[in-house]
Amino acid sequence: MTDLFAYLSERPYPGRGIMIGAAPSGKSAVAYFIMGRSENSRNRVFEKTPDGIRTKAYDESRMTDPSLIIYHPVRRVGRGLVVTNGDQTDTLRDNMAIGRTFAASLRMRTFEPDGPNWTPRISGLLNPDRSYKLSILKAGTPEGGPCLRFFYEYEKAVPGVGHFISTYEGFGSPLPSFSGEPVPVEVPELGARELADRLWAALDAENRVSLYVCVDGEEVIINKYEEAAK
Repeated sequence: MTDLFAYLSERPYPGRGIMIGAAPSGKSAVAYFIMGRSENSRNRVFEKTPDGIRTKAYDESRMTDPSLIIYHPVRRVGRGLVVTNGDQTDTLRDNMAIGRTFAASLRMRTFEPDGPNWTPRISGLLNPDRSYKLSILKAGTPEGGPCLRFFYEYEKAVPGVGHFISTYEGFGSPLPSFSGEPVPVEVPELGARELADRLWAALDAENRVSLYVCVDGEEVIINKYEEAAK
């Protein structure tokens, strides 16, 4: 398995990332982070909502284009938890509420229309029984082309093990999309605050924007702008 903290510290720009798994004790663990290069993308914070979190502008006067960057990354669906890097969170919530599956709901969506990067849509679902699913929807060609849809199901959470997926694999022009299967990572026995602090420290200080962590229902949010203001 991979040390997630070392993995992230070696990659200055994975973009957005999702980790789902279980601590050695069996407690569920979920993490989601966003990074940014442009002022518009960096001008964001995570804010708690009744059913999860949302992104919002830190300084409304500096927001130039809310499309693709303002959304609900985390929402509860019944007793499950959906986490994504875009408004497909709402697609999953709305369609799963009427009985559609995780995969069927995401087949209604495609990668982001932000050529030439064609940012992948990454999504995760933590079920009440601690099983979980991950998905990535990405462009099949440099021109966009057909959408390639990948789905990964983990029927049983293994104590101490999680899986990580991100939008990018680093810098480039265009940005290189994540490739291969989700990375199997070690999940330490940490509370939400400790796990959040260690993940935040592993993310590139120049590019990190916001981080959400949930360990067995305990939630922590870290925002760069709020940390800087302390």
